Amino acid sequence: MTETTLALGGLGTPELIAIVAVVFLLFGATRLPQLAKSLGQSKRAFKEGLEEAEKEAEKEAKEK
Repeated sequence: MTETTLALGGLGTPELIAIVAVVFLLFGATRLPQLAKSLGQSKRAFKEGLEEAEKEAEKEAKEK
């Protein structure tokens, strides 16, 4: 296997380029920065929620 693949389900470079091109055509250049920003905010909120849940689980474990 000479082509380097990313850990994205075996997608190679040509497939990723095609996906990026389709996303660019669907959303346009003006909406992509907004989309990226909202994805980043969602990721951050998800991580904070996980951390909060872990802290609550530790707190309950200590109480028992």
